[in-house]
Parts: sequence; C-alpha cells; structure tokens
Amino acid sequence: MTGGAPSKRTARGEVWRLASRYNPGVSLSVYIHFPYCLQKCPYCDFASASIQRADVPSSGYADAVLMELEERVAGFEKIPPLASVFFGGGTPSLWEPRELGRVLTGIRSAFDQPHAGAGHQQALEVTVECNPSSLDQARAAALREAGVNRLSIGVQSLNNDRLRFLGRLHDRASALRAVAEAQSEMPRVSADLMFGMPGQSAGDFVAELEQLLALEPAHLSIYALTIEPSTQFGALHRKGRLQLAPDGDFAETFMRTHEVLSTIGFEHYEVSNYARPGQASEHNLHYWRGGAYLGLGAGAVGCLHVTPPANSRKHACTREGRARRYRNTPDPATYGSAATAPEREVFEEWLGSEELTREALMLGLRTCEGVDLAETETRLGRDPLVGRATSVEQQRATGNLVTEGHRMRVPYSRWLHLDSIIASIF
Repeated sequence: MTGGAPSKRTARGEVWRLASRYNPGVSLSVYIHFPYCLQKCPYCDFASASIQRADVPSSGYADAVLMELEERVAGFEKIPPLASVFFGGGTPSLWEPRELGRVLTGIRSAFDQPHAGAGHQQALEVTVECNPSSLDQARAAALREAGVNRLSIGVQSLNNDRLRFLGRLHDRASALRAVAEAQSEMPRVSADLMFGMPGQSAGDFVAELEQLLALEPAHLSIYALTIEPSTQFGALHRKGRLQLAPDGDFAETFMRTHEVLSTIGFEHYEVSNYARPGQASEHNLHYWRGGAYLGLGAGAVGCLHVTPPANSRKHACTREGRARRYRNTPDPATYGSAATAPEREVFEEWLGSEELTREALMLGLRTCEGVDLAETETRLGRDPLVGRATSVEQQRATGNLVTEGHRMRVPYSRWLHLDSIIASIF
C-alpha cells in the first residue's frame, strides 16, 4: 500500500492473521465439514446441500480444504499437538476415499503426525460420519486404507416406517448390513439411533436398540428427535402438523435405554452417548472438555485459543483464556472460490474467560466425569465458581450437583433435568 486508510479486505485479513496466533500450550482437534448429501433430511439444520452421487466434486473440494488448512496453519505461532480428526457433514462417506485420504495426509503433515499405515494401530483417532446408503464393505476398506480408524454410522432407526418419516434413503436391512460390514473392516464403529418420534413408545425404541445390540457395537449415540425452526419439520410443527412424543414417553425411553445399556457394560459417558470401556469418542471428549478445534470446509466452525489483537475496541473482553470462534460460509461454491480464509468466513466472535467458563460448565456437566474445576481455573485464569457459588450450593443441597474432589457433576438420576440445572448456575 502507498498510504491512506487500509482497505476493508486488508483490515479484515490483518485481524484474522493476528487472531490466528494459536496458544501452543493446548492440544487441537480438527473438524472437516463435507457439505453434500444425496437428500436433505427434514429434521436436519446442518450446513448441507443435496447433490447427485456422480456430481460430488471430490477432488476440487479436497483442493479447497487443503488450501484453507495451509493458510490457517501458517498463522500459528507454534504447531500444537493434534488430539483427533473428525470428518462430519453432510455425508462424508460420499467423498471418494482417495480424496478424503489426501486431506487427511495433509492434516497429518501439517501437524507433524505420521501416517501409521493401513493395518496398524493408530494413536490418533480419525472418524468419518457415514450413511448406510453410501457405505459398504469396499468403501469401509478404502477408508481404512486412507488412514481412517473409526466410523460413525447414521442408522437413526430400525423401523422402515420411521426411516421413511425421517427422510432416510436406507431401510432396516441395509442399515444392519452397513454396520456389520463396517465392523469387518474398521477397528472402531459407532452407530446413531434416534427416539422421540410420534407414536414411538419406550418399548418400541428398546426393541430397535436390541436389534442393533445383536451386532455387538462398541459405541452408540442415542439422540432425541429435536425440532429445529429452520427445517422442514420445524415448518410442519409451526403449522400444528407434527407433534413430538409426550414428555413422559421421552423420560421413560431415556431411563430404559440407560438401564438396558448399563446392564450389559456400556458406560453412559455423556447424555447422548454410550461406550464400552475404552471406546468413548476422543474427539467428542475433547469438545466437552473445552478443547480448541480447527474447522475446515464449507459451513465448518472452529474455535481457537488465541493471542488477541492489541488495543482493539471491538474485542473488549478480558485477555485471560481468550478464544476466537469463526464459521465458514455454508455455500460450497463461495467457499471453493474464496482466495483467503478471511473471505471464507461469515461469522466470528471473541470469547473471554466468563464466556468460556459458561461453555465449560454447559458442556462438562453433560458428561459423567463432570467439570474439572481446577483444570478449568488453570486454563481460563479464573475460578469457575466465582459469581455462582450461591446457586451452585443450592443445587448441591437438592442433590442436583455433586462435588468430588476438584470435579463437579450432575448425577445420572438428574440428567433428565440437565438444562434447568445448568441454567440455574449461569
């Protein structure tokens, strides 16, 4: 520049460059968003677009993600340890395994994490979300060859009528086949099931769960159907044409699921997640423990612990425990044509210690291990109970919160009331 005020683009780029000064003392997870699906599910509000299988731009999208990766990592003061990698979507199992593997190789290289090679146990957890309609044994094997060691399969239901209600492209038989074939190729496999659909009783759901348990899965994600305002289901709900299961059915299903899975050795380690010993998702645990994450791809969200720009009125919160959260444009075409990372972003926010403390409590109290108060204080530079000691003590008195050493948690018997318990200490 020859003088005068900087352009909006230059100023935006400078803020992004300063914001990318990553705090090297904390490990990092990487999330890669794949924004394409064969069909948009009516309950889904994630960033995704419908596409024909033959039209998936596997190579071009990999190029765009690798370009973003290179630019963001170049802004780090020091390369941090890599905790996990997760390919989500959308439907990442539509991505050609060779191109997905090219992105994974780029990530490993950027973070000095060697590829252990197919057939070898890898310390780094690498997960790919899959739909039964785009997963078979050959694709599972190709993903394993690419360096993936964990698959998360969106079964959602094992009742064909409910699968049609959810807009899924698979049926019961293909869902069970996908899980079984994935297990034959992949060291770790998780499956998702959904409850709380209209007319679905607790007994109905447990019957579906038992069909899946016959395959001896090591990890299960059990979600309640949630009506999001921006979805097709949201529009139907506003018109009174879609009703959720009654609260009583929801509670009974939640408690019976906990009983069934706990009895056979699953740990209910997070409100919606169960795992056999040693099979919990390291990537999700990293989130729930307040870890930083780098988001790549169209619609991806990232949150980095950073050194904030100095003397900025825009970023007025305290310096301790500072983080910057950003979201990339959800439009794949705009994402792919952007020349720089700042041009890909459509949102950013700066988080001070109080905001990060709230998130630590909100996420940590969803887990069986609860919140590590000592670690949170060290990480954020402030006692997480400051300003909320009275409300915390009130919740302890009613049995809603339990403190054991430096950990605070919500007992299983009160998990149905988590939202109100967490809100009470905010």
